Amino acid sequence: MVDIPSSDSSPRLRGPQHLFDGLFRGATLFFGLFILLILGGVAVSLVVGSSTAFSKFGFAFLVTDTWNPATDKFGALVPIYGTLVTSVIAMVVGVPLSFGVAVFITELCPPLLKRPLSIAIELLAGIPSIIYGIWGLFVFAPFLQATVQPFLIHTLGAVPVLGALFAGPPFGIGILTAGLILAIMVLPFISSIMRDVFETVPPMLRESAYGLGCTTWEVVWRVVLPYTKVGVVGGIMLGLGRAMGETMAVTFVIGNAHRITTSLLAPGTTISSALANEFTEASGDTYQSSLIALGLILFIITFIVLAAAKYMLIRMQRQAGS
Repeated sequence: MVDIPSSDSSPRLRGPQHLFDGLFRGATLFFGLFILLILGGVAVSLVVGSSTAFSKFGFAFLVTDTWNPATDKFGALVPIYGTLVTSVIAMVVGVPLSFGVAVFITELCPPLLKRPLSIAIELLAGIPSIIYGIWGLFVFAPFLQATVQPFLIHTLGAVPVLGALFAGPPFGIGILTAGLILAIMVLPFISSIMRDVFETVPPMLRESAYGLGCTTWEVVWRVVLPYTKVGVVGGIMLGLGRAMGETMAVTFVIGNAHRITTSLLAPGTTISSALANEFTEASGDTYQSSLIALGLILFIITFIVLAAAKYMLIRMQRQAGS
């Protein structure tokens, strides 16, 4: 009996297949290394560009609130403070809204509205940030100044400790306004990811929970969230990264004032808005280097946040698999 070689073992077919596999492997390796090369190049350029500022001011650059181009004295504390506070406000407001939208679409929305509502939410992500900024400056900020901010001042402003956050006149623009604009901007990103991961829950799990007499909230809290917690955390961290790096929308509504106040109604600044406002007008090596140093600080903050999120996701996946 003669053995007939299969087509898979034919040298004539195996040669091109190995060649294509090698080319594909090499191409993917090149693209992966190219991304790392770009990231490393950005980091190196920021470090080199900020060397003048750090050599002149040292560690004090991070904890100094002075920003005076006339005297050539600069500190990054005010932009760092504004970046962190506006991002926290965006997450405090945006995450519950995004969660509610995702739960409504996946659990409660009528079938006829589910698709149009999902498309409408995703379209919000396609609006340019400068449009959000213009809308925030000419529509949202005057609305807050006339209604919401006076209400906060007259109600929460008299509360001990908490009142310091809502003290002062209603400017309309300020840290609170910027944080709310960021919350609106991150809502489509977080809600879309939450909606997608909620839909990955097997229908049998939902039906079993409802069969046991669980309410919709109990199904979401005890079945859907535990099953999708890794994806939910990933979506929240993606929104946080978006909020921390937003530039134009924040520049329009934050007031761009280099000072720290306890009131959320007062104007402030962020790292990205300071770069957008002042980089084209920066004269002198120290001024330019200080702005580049702000960019390096934002790069490091974002990297730390995303790295911590990745570590958290890895731990959650291991706990879920154990």
